[in-house]
Amino acid sequence: MMSEWSPVAKVYDPLRAGSIDGTDVEPHDRAVWRGMLARYRPNKGVTGDPHLTLFVARLNPQTSEDKLHEVFSKFGDVRRVRLVRDIVTGFSKRYGFVEYKEERSLNRAWRDANKLVVDQYELFVDFEQERTLKGWIPRRLGGGQGGMKESGQLRFGGRDRPFRKPINLASMMPQNRPAERWDASSGREERQRDQEQDREHGRWRERKNDWDRGNERGYYKEKRDSKHHRDRSREKDFNRKEDRRHRETYSEQE
Repeated sequence: MMSEWSPVAKVYDPLRAGSIDGTDVEPHDRAVWRGMLARYRPNKGVTGDPHLTLFVARLNPQTSEDKLHEVFSKFGDVRRVRLVRDIVTGFSKRYGFVEYKEERSLNRAWRDANKLVVDQYELFVDFEQERTLKGWIPRRLGGGQGGMKESGQLRFGGRDRPFRKPINLASMMPQNRPAERWDASSGREERQRDQEQDREHGRWRERKNDWDRGNERGYYKEKRDSKHHRDRSREKDFNRKEDRRHRETYSEQE
């Protein structure tokens, strides 16, 4: 139902997240299949109130917990900062979580900290979804709401990349045709007519471009001049024959 449509996912579904408008019925890449088959449970070792926690991503690899605490303390009292690091190397994975003491501080940071530049990197800030969005699956299992355009594994339904509103076919029905009799074949016929008109216009443009190029080279000018010359010659010959015939007729009458 279009009335129930929302640009942000309320329940996570890997198939819907892999669709630009949330209407796909078949997965378009293997990562979506992986997400549909995954069985993920939130990390029980994570502490804190999920409804007071922000997800912070796209960090500078050199950004530390102290720097995050300093930046996000401007929006309210911070209870806890957790920067996710590689378990082997200890390097930052460029994302973390910030927990606030009050909801108003959380909302202020969500509104003002997104796209904030820290250590020359533009941050992405959103509410935590692992424990608050039902059915959530992380990116490494084929879920998430990110991905790069180059990989072809875009995910939608989040703040950074919301769903696009689907096309409402009912609103596209002709007003003078009953709704129950309208079908997609009429739309196909209209598209075919439009395509034929576009092709005809393209052919006309090609002929015009050829004519313009010929004018620039003087080719068509020579043809026009020669044709004009031939027409003038025929006209003169015809006039001479008519004059001769009138003279002969006049002399016979005398």
